[in-house]
Amino acid sequence: MAELLNFINNLLRDSLLIYLLLGTSIWFTLRTGFIQIRHFCHTFTILKDSGTRGGGGISPFQALCTSLAARIGCGNLMGVAIALILGGPGAIFWMWLAALIGMATAFAESTLAQLYKIRDDRGNACGGPAWYMANGLGLRWMGTLFTLFLLAGYGGFFSAVQANAITLSAQQLSGMGRWPITLALLILSAAAIFGGLRAIARLTQWLVPIIGIIYLLLAGWVVVHHWRQLATVAALVFNSAFGLPEAASGLVGYGLAQAIFQGVQRGLFSNEAGTGSAPNIAAAAAPWPPHPASQGYIQMLAVFIDTLVICSATAAIILTSGTLEHAHADLHGIALINQALATVTGHWSMPLLMALVFVFSFAAIIGNYAYAESSLRFFVLQPMKLKWLLRLLTLTMILFGCVAEVSVVWRLADLAMGLMTITNLIALLLLSPVVLMLANDYNSQRAIGKLPTFYAVNFPAIAPQLAPDLWGRPTASHQESSSTAAPKPLDR
Repeated sequence: MAELLNFINNLLRDSLLIYLLLGTSIWFTLRTGFIQIRHFCHTFTILKDSGTRGGGGISPFQALCTSLAARIGCGNLMGVAIALILGGPGAIFWMWLAALIGMATAFAESTLAQLYKIRDDRGNACGGPAWYMANGLGLRWMGTLFTLFLLAGYGGFFSAVQANAITLSAQQLSGMGRWPITLALLILSAAAIFGGLRAIARLTQWLVPIIGIIYLLLAGWVVVHHWRQLATVAALVFNSAFGLPEAASGLVGYGLAQAIFQGVQRGLFSNEAGTGSAPNIAAAAAPWPPHPASQGYIQMLAVFIDTLVICSATAAIILTSGTLEHAHADLHGIALINQALATVTGHWSMPLLMALVFVFSFAAIIGNYAYAESSLRFFVLQPMKLKWLLRLLTLTMILFGCVAEVSVVWRLADLAMGLMTITNLIALLLLSPVVLMLANDYNSQRAIGKLPTFYAVNFPAIAPQLAPDLWGRPTASHQESSSTAAPKPLDR
């Protein structure tokens, strides 16, 4: 069983999936005219202006934080460390490049999720890849497959993986037993997920910024302590990215290939751009400006924060400390980070790192559950019984991950993510004309000083596919807000 899963995962992740992800990201980057670079500052303008606007859903900031909670897991710590061990410092350069082009894919999938979202019987917005597959492509069977893959991965397997990362790190760093960690994680997770999607959104809007700032301050402390190494590290990253150190020894081909592969793989799979997970939360947000593309911009920012900020902070901690020079291929990623932190924090590195792994993984667990819960509405608009089953399944998988060996579960999680990503990328490429149409509509309105607003009636080709109560004639309060905002267009 394990060998078969390894073979399938290697086939998916190391060949088909990585090239499909890269190709899709490059396609949307070129077709949108490098939207992630040209309009990068505009994402912050949207985030600032949306804080007091909109209604009828979670806020764009809550959607951003919930998606970041799921993205920023133990992979941003241990995954980056392993990429550096196997691919060298140059892997970071390729990780940045993969994330940069992946931002365009994140824009595409979250824009489509907003466009094709619906409302349930209680007026809550819900949507995601399954909806744009069913309504945009007319392929409900494709949406059903995607939802099943997502429920298996984010509703079960990934919870066990994150829980396992917590207990393993505690054992490796301190020899602590599994049960105290297990009990604490189960209590906190149950309190969060039984509160539902809105409770998770409220929790993550505070938790994610706090842990993110703390981690960046910690990374800054390490970097300042080793500031004399900054020029050397910068040169090392650039030279290693293009195989220059290996050129002298004749190993340039292997060294360069490892740097590219490890960096691209970490960049693509850490930020989840293209997997179809984050759009499930993006669809639940009340967008401002009232246009589907505004959520595309917000989730584009999530990719930047996850990889080019958080993952880079981990790389900075390791590289400036100099501990990578003495690392070996079978060294655990958590041990390497511990050694790097110890150069500054001394004996405090172990409890500090344990706390970071716990909080990062807990945030990922509740973020993953939010994805799974929102996807249930594809089958039933009010899935209360299914929610209870999903909550019990999630807690069971957390317990299993804490107390058992989960090597097979890791492989099943990889398989679920691989299958849902392939399904989503195919749908994105088929719907790329719609993405480009929405991007052009949004930015053409900005160019003439209007507040970007989407009306389905202006797009008769896709209007019949959309929920009539979401993109129709604006309400009186909406008209007043739009008329007030129009004279002062959003910054470019």
